[in-house]
Amino acid sequence: MSRRTLVVGLATATCLTVSAATAYAADLPASEFPLGGPTAKSVSSLGQGVELFTLKAGKATDGYTVTILMPNGRDHGTLQDAELKAAEVEAAGETPSLQPMVKPQVSDGPAKEYFTVRVGLWSLKDKDEAAKTIKALKEAGIKSKLDFLGDDGVQTTGPWNMKVLMIDSRRFRGSYAASLGTSVAKRETTSSMAKAAGALAAVNGGFFNIHTLSALRGEPVGVSVVGGRLLSEAVPGRSALVLKGRTARVTEIKTTVAAVAQDSARVDVQGVNRNAGADEMVLYTEEWGAKTPNNGGADAVIDATGKIVRVRASGAAIPAGHRVLHASGIASDWLYQHAWEGWTMAFDTKVIDLRTGSALELSPDLHVIGGGVGLVRNGRVRVSAKRDGHDSVNMVLRRHPRTMVGVTRSGGLIVATVDGRKPGVTVGANMIEAAQLMRWMGAVQAINLDGGGSSAMVIGKKVVNKPSDGRERAVGDALLILP
Repeated sequence: MSRRTLVVGLATATCLTVSAATAYAADLPASEFPLGGPTAKSVSSLGQGVELFTLKAGKATDGYTVTILMPNGRDHGTLQDAELKAAEVEAAGETPSLQPMVKPQVSDGPAKEYFTVRVGLWSLKDKDEAAKTIKALKEAGIKSKLDFLGDDGVQTTGPWNMKVLMIDSRRFRGSYAASLGTSVAKRETTSSMAKAAGALAAVNGGFFNIHTLSALRGEPVGVSVVGGRLLSEAVPGRSALVLKGRTARVTEIKTTVAAVAQDSARVDVQGVNRNAGADEMVLYTEEWGAKTPNNGGADAVIDATGKIVRVRASGAAIPAGHRVLHASGIASDWLYQHAWEGWTMAFDTKVIDLRTGSALELSPDLHVIGGGVGLVRNGRVRVSAKRDGHDSVNMVLRRHPRTMVGVTRSGGLIVATVDGRKPGVTVGANMIEAAQLMRWMGAVQAINLDGGGSSAMVIGKKVVNKPSDGRERAVGDALLILP
């Protein structure tokens, strides 16, 4: 192609046609798309040093199959389990196919072989025919599910639909930030957080806790620092994105918090802004947005000067401008002994970069977002799925929508979403493919954020990708590109 269309994404912009020789400070590579298939792209300028690319690649050839569920309810298991299930299917009058399934090796975990049992193969347009087989198997007492083969994680022709923000550190004059919205406990949409901050662009942040009380499920799973304030403790050693002004880097983080009473007594604080477990000490900031746990524990209410203004039974809100040190079970004993009204309570808080061994300065321009899995390190594919808590068939091998962030050699930022779970339209990516994509786009360090139905890219006030839920999902936090 000798020409391409430049579509400027601002409401007041006009469509321009420019020569293919036009040089962009940040651009997608000219080399072949790493996952295969023909590609097409368009680009929109969002301002100085910020380009938005729309990338489409591949073509639809995958269809549907019926997958038999194993005794553990999963779609894969041991060879022995698979052979027994195959025999059941055959006895029911269907023809089973026993297939090996290999979860790929990651940087900190070996490959592992499983087996799955499947029946039949149908084209995209024959999905309803596959459903008849599921019904017949159910009548025979065999549980099964419909599977789109593009989700498998093995070879596919796509297609892939991506949105990619390329931010040139030499020309960009804005900054990066994290947002938890109006509170830590509450979930909000990425577009809501972007609008409140007046962001030029935004994507969803890291994973949030779906295994806690329903009113608290905005809480990040892992580290969160917003404006230099630690609002969620790290899962030690997990990957994170560190933002400071218009600089960004990927590293691994651990956090420590200790409470120091006026009498110099010191105690470790196990958590920040999350539901407290048994015999735990948890610090709540005014950003928590919910009451402390009503678990029979004790609260020390501390004002901005560090003065303990009240010791109370737990289960009440955090007053504006205050923090609350909550203790449950036997941890309450320390609070009653060392947190007296009128005394002071200080907090020794450290956010430590494990690659350098140094504590980060908790300045107002520091923001940290916890990621799901490290993807690229020092220019090489390095998927740290085990260390980051996602070394499973579903997370590593299966294809899902993804949100990814990478840093280039020159310090630029790459922010990308790849849509998925739309058979015939876009298949998403597995973890290895996500890493290959980020490396192809020029990332020397990259991280996977939350994905699936959470994946959303917002430009101005508009969601520009196609979230797989059919609408934008409320999430725990967001990465903001500020003008």
